[in-house]
Amino acid sequence: MSKIDTAKDKELQGNGSYSASDIEVLEGLDAVRRRPGMYIGGVDQKALHHCVYEIVDNSIDEALAGYCTDIKVSINTDDSITVEDNGRGIPVEKVSKTGLSGVETVFTVLHSGGKFGTNASYKVSGGLHGVGASCVNAVSTKMQVEVYRDGQIHFVEFYGDNSDGIAGLSKKSLKVTGRTDKRGTKVTFWPDPKIFKEQETGKMPICNREVIAARLREMAFLNKALKIIFTDERLQKSDPHYEETFFYEGGIKSYVQLLNSTKPCLHKEVIYFESTKEDVVAEIAMQYTDTYSESIFAFANNINNPDGGTHLTGFRNALTRIINDYARKSELLKENDQNLVGEDVREGLTAIISVKVKDPQFESQTKVKLLNNEVQTAVISILGQELKDWLDRNPKESKIIIQKAMQARDAREAARKAKNLIRRQSVLESAGGLPGKLADCTSRDPERCEVFIVEGDSAGGSAKQGRDRMYQAILPLRGKILNVERARIGKIYDNTEIQALIQAIGLSTIGDDVLRPNIDELDLDKIRYHKVIIMTDADVDGAHIRTLLLTFFFRYARPIIENGYMFIAQPPLYKVEKNKKVTYCYNEHQLELAKAELGDKASIQRFKGLGEMMPEQLWNTTMNPEKRTLKQVSFEDAAEADRIFDVLMGDAVGPRREFIEEHAGLAILDV
Repeated sequence: MSKIDTAKDKELQGNGSYSASDIEVLEGLDAVRRRPGMYIGGVDQKALHHCVYEIVDNSIDEALAGYCTDIKVSINTDDSITVEDNGRGIPVEKVSKTGLSGVETVFTVLHSGGKFGTNASYKVSGGLHGVGASCVNAVSTKMQVEVYRDGQIHFVEFYGDNSDGIAGLSKKSLKVTGRTDKRGTKVTFWPDPKIFKEQETGKMPICNREVIAARLREMAFLNKALKIIFTDERLQKSDPHYEETFFYEGGIKSYVQLLNSTKPCLHKEVIYFESTKEDVVAEIAMQYTDTYSESIFAFANNINNPDGGTHLTGFRNALTRIINDYARKSELLKENDQNLVGEDVREGLTAIISVKVKDPQFESQTKVKLLNNEVQTAVISILGQELKDWLDRNPKESKIIIQKAMQARDAREAARKAKNLIRRQSVLESAGGLPGKLADCTSRDPERCEVFIVEGDSAGGSAKQGRDRMYQAILPLRGKILNVERARIGKIYDNTEIQALIQAIGLSTIGDDVLRPNIDELDLDKIRYHKVIIMTDADVDGAHIRTLLLTFFFRYARPIIENGYMFIAQPPLYKVEKNKKVTYCYNEHQLELAKAELGDKASIQRFKGLGEMMPEQLWNTTMNPEKRTLKQVSFEDAAEADRIFDVLMGDAVGPRREFIEEHAGLAILDV
């Protein structure tokens, strides 16, 4: 046995024996604190937001049950969060199985709540396992709960002990503190800084107002006539107090109107219907636009399902069949014409599908995909009747929709021909069908490999010389790629730079090499790099190129972002040097600190482009995994991301101007 093997063997053996005394049993909320990622998805800002949503979702479930009309959410001055509703109030009577009151049981015992069994208080709910409220309690230093029920105010406080014990198990007993005419539940919790830490700063994250607001707005859309009031009491110089009310009588119909507010629509009214089939309540709102991408979002019991599921499958299948049947009946499709396919009839479509199911089955705890077969049957049946009736009642609008789908069919065929032509052209010069401009890496393990997309030959040259050839590939692009938000697929395949992206990364769909907008069938097994890194200059042009690239990936390769493969490199803005001591600064704050440390006589170099950096500098500051900073691209709200891309890259000038004016403080100044 080699010395290395012997060392590993000793490492595996450890310093002692393995016996029953080494087995530790985690009970109750202790498991949540030890492994918070299993319950709330991590310890970063996204996990903190998840805690807010868990408490809000309990109030939403009261609204689904028909007992709650108002929800108030507040971020307080000390960064605690309060959620109050006017529902029935959590039961305060003793639960026989736990010996605790209903309130204490809900907030301290995992897998408890009113959502189980045939006699469940909630026939439809987003929560399935009864762990949300208790998990939030577990990762908080303190939680206070007030229940307004039967004319009385019931109060209980949970807190952690001084030795960093298990939060939520130390408590003051539930007691009546007064009388009230209100009803409902009010929860305030203080997130534990020992649990929540941002990776970059090591400090506790704080709630992002815009992200929380987007989620609350979505909940208000999905529950028509529910009022959600959101306030942010944290002191800010420009905005000392923020309050916004979300209330939409039109529900998801209003949601579609918002998503299409900057798009030219093919018909004025949103197609909307709600119906029940075999205990499945389905709401569908849809409207066609004169754009080239589809924006379809599916929800089950108010939960966004980014991977779709049976409700989305049923919608797609029924839509394709109904449109083809109508096109044949109206003789817009001739006898010898082939049927329109799914992507043809969905081009330019914005749709919201929301179903309510008594016993939802999801693919995983993250609830990204709905599995109930009865939902697919119900959606097909409901859409089949309702949409058919709408098409018959609106022949003028129906003809426009069919003609739009036929144009999409023609564009799809043009794209296929363009793809076949490009395969035979000189853009694919190297072996394996890869673009000649790609400087590939040696390794073929996608999990280790990464590709840097850089602008220009100058930056590409520095990156090629400075990289680690074993696992880092470089793809230089010339100029700005096409804005795919305003182009059909045929024109996109005519763009040399986009074609290089497709071939280099391995972007193709399952069973078909032609990409389509919002494709969810991207063949991830063919992706050649699990880190796709955009590395552009730190100026206005670089920001524009990043936005163009992100638009392409969001519209045509969204699983790259959803699976965590998309990153943005962070090159330094300044090099500060004095007496051979060099400090690289990535923002203005770091520059001021460096100047204070090194003094006024320090030389300062502003990097306006990556091409100005020597290969060694680029490696040490931006490409070396041990020193670099990468920002991972992600989105929490696909519908909001869809709207923002349309505002920034679409045809409407007015909304883009308003967006720029509103966010002027974040703009990059190239002076």
